[in-house]
Amino acid sequence: MNTAPMDVDQYIAQFPSEVQVILQQIRALIKQAAPDAVESISYGIPAYYLNGRQFIYFAGYKKHVSLYPVPRQHEAFEQVLSEYKGGRGTAQFPLSKPLPLDLIAEIVKFRIQENQEKATKKKAAPKPSGDCFSLLAAPARRALANHGITTLPQLASLTEKEVLALHGMGKSSLPKLREALIGQGLDFRK
Repeated sequence: MNTAPMDVDQYIAQFPSEVQVILQQIRALIKQAAPDAVESISYGIPAYYLNGRQFIYFAGYKKHVSLYPVPRQHEAFEQVLSEYKGGRGTAQFPLSKPLPLDLIAEIVKFRIQENQEKATKKKAAPKPSGDCFSLLAAPARRALANHGITTLPQLASLTEKEVLALHGMGKSSLPKLREALIGQGLDFRK
């Protein structure tokens, strides 16, 4: 990878065609299970967000594709995931074997359920400021406030590139901001 991909299409396009097919299959499974998920690039790989928080990533490599985080310690997955290499929260699926689409779909559904449960608990607890900006890290909140951006309509007057240019704003804030804008029928300026 010479340059960081700007979106998932660019990420997938950098792989050989046979790997692209596999990555597109994983992407399709995620989109089918979570059609409202916000798709982004985080840590240089495809990431998916629901309720303002990530729930699944995938990545392609020379000899395998990876999915993370995966519930290796959960009893429903412990046995089947033991067949695949990976760290505590990662599963590596070798390109030399058929992709276990059913297993990946189950992992995605499990992660969506975990995400929804966390979001429900989070909604039950009162928020200090009650706005979407409270979901951002402090440097990102300060970056917006320092530029007089305190409402979603003000945010919608900027392009994504302009937002990223603000000192203290990181790429990980964009999916949260995008989801908040879409929830109010707005979007970044094109």
